[in-house]
Amino acid sequence: MSKIQLNNPVLNGNEKKYLLQCIKSNWLSGSGSFVKKFEEKITKFTKAKYSTAIINGTSALQLAIRLVGCKPNDEIIVPTITFIAPINAVIYNFCHPIFMDSDNYFNIDENKCIDFILKETFYKNGNTYNKKTRKKISAIIVVHVWGNAANMVNLIKLCKQRNIKVIEDASESLGTFYKDRHKKQHTGLVGDIGCISFNTNKVITCGSGGMIITNNKNYYLQSRYLSTQAKNNEIYYIHNSTGYNFRLNNLNAAVGLAQIEKINFFLKKKKKLFNYYRKVINHNNFYLMDTPQYSLNNNWMNILKFSNKKILLNDLINLFQKNNVQVRPIWFLNHKQKMFRNYQNYNISNAQKLLKNSLCLPSGADLNDFHINKIIRLLNKI
Repeated sequence: MSKIQLNNPVLNGNEKKYLLQCIKSNWLSGSGSFVKKFEEKITKFTKAKYSTAIINGTSALQLAIRLVGCKPNDEIIVPTITFIAPINAVIYNFCHPIFMDSDNYFNIDENKCIDFILKETFYKNGNTYNKKTRKKISAIIVVHVWGNAANMVNLIKLCKQRNIKVIEDASESLGTFYKDRHKKQHTGLVGDIGCISFNTNKVITCGSGGMIITNNKNYYLQSRYLSTQAKNNEIYYIHNSTGYNFRLNNLNAAVGLAQIEKINFFLKKKKKLFNYYRKVINHNNFYLMDTPQYSLNNNWMNILKFSNKKILLNDLINLFQKNNVQVRPIWFLNHKQKMFRNYQNYNISNAQKLLKNSLCLPSGADLNDFHINKIIRLLNKI
């Protein structure tokens, strides 16, 4: 029997057609027509003013940190629960992370962030500084984990007062919109700049790809300039800044364009899967993590929570693996990663609990009732 994967891509649209058109045109670079069309589709769908296609989500984050003005030796507030990419992006910019706890939706804890800024920093000459390290805190990265929109209304207000830029890692949250409080804004557009990933496990994929979205024209222009090696004169190769080779190529964009054409189909499948899981997981020891009520969420990943302390995470994982079902724990806490242990962390407690009693369930748009029923049967064996 074939293995049930955690999050398979579904390539049943115009992917092959567009790839063949791209190959026949012999135009494979980042200046190809599919890159422009893909950017336009993302701009329209998210209702952003500007979009810049990047080679992957990590590079988009690395560039975004530079775009908002972070300098070497600055500090950036980050969540301890997230894929490691945004933390690495901080290090790539020679900045220092400050790790924060998570709320019950796995997102950065807004209240603890506010508490830290009010109690552990001071404001001087238009900037916020860490009382402990005396370093400038120039930004915060808010990750919308599992596609769930982060609660950040009051945090954004405080960050504006303290000149702390808000970078949104919307890698997992394409299709997640805030409701009334942000006038149905897409994640990534509430703060200063947002980053999306099109990795193979995301709602839509390019194979590998990312996008910077923003309503700030200067960030947009700089993102296009810096992502194409900062060319000031393309004929004589004049470069007035240090840039990056970060532009998405035409082949990946062709796949992305075919995928975004079916975004509403994928979101409906994800919603249906979430509702089915929620309906059938009614065991006393387990429940499906709910999504925030203040947003319309894309249901990218479904998280199984277990309340019985006698249930061990490793036992669950082993059971599923023996039965050809791919599951995984949530990411190991970043403030405990070997290379990040010496950086500051603040009042982290809830994240440790989430690590012990949470499991990522298969959540691909290719799953059907047969797959889900097999997963439920395995849960009932516990």
